[in-house]
Amino acid sequence: MDDHEIEGMLAFLALAERLKDTLRNGRTTSGRTESTAEHSWRLCLMALVLGEALGADTGRLLRICLVHDLAEALTGDLPAPMPRRAGEKAAREREALATLTETLPAGPREAILALWEEYETGSTHEGRLAKGLDKLETILQHAQGQNPPGFDLAYNLGYGRAETGVHPLLAAMRARLDAATRARLAEDAALVAPSDMRQPKAAEAANAARRQCGEAKRPEAAHHAVGVPAARRV
Repeated sequence: MDDHEIEGMLAFLALAERLKDTLRNGRTTSGRTESTAEHSWRLCLMALVLGEALGADTGRLLRICLVHDLAEALTGDLPAPMPRRAGEKAAREREALATLTETLPAGPREAILALWEEYETGSTHEGRLAKGLDKLETILQHAQGQNPPGFDLAYNLGYGRAETGVHPLLAAMRARLDAATRARLAEDAALVAPSDMRQPKAAEAANAARRQCGEAKRPEAAHHAVGVPAARRV
């Protein structure tokens, strides 16, 4: 690698750093807004620990997950509920990724662009799994995080159904996360309901959601059942 290629690599990496400041609409358990870089990190962790069980080429799955949101360094994040024209998001990200990688040597640049297309089109087993894992990571974060007032958590119950149904393991994980989401919705409803309405209806709704996945009748249980500590309330 010559000096020009080294400079190009460093320029690409410096620009990709913007993902650390690209904010999503999810929040962590402490209430801090998460970044696209953080989302991509845990998505890659999911690929690493689940790749073999999913019958995937784990290395390839990891590479796809690593670049799947790379274009957001330039475009920013577009939350799923926001309206958009068909193909608009993909077109914007394709153009941004071409700009982001233009200083890279031809080999790495072509590899990144191809991996992103594989994810976007779902043309391979690993591409389809990456899409499903992406949806699960988002649903997990929303069930786990301390969401802002007015956050539409119920949207997640219908979000990414097709993508999370491509493999039985993803579907099984989705079922548990949906149960955690329903329990969280019931708990949130109990917090804002008038005091004379909170019991027994709201509490029983939360308990019913927990019983769907065999959980105890505790506020923390729905989160612990999927390895998620209960979010602190403010």
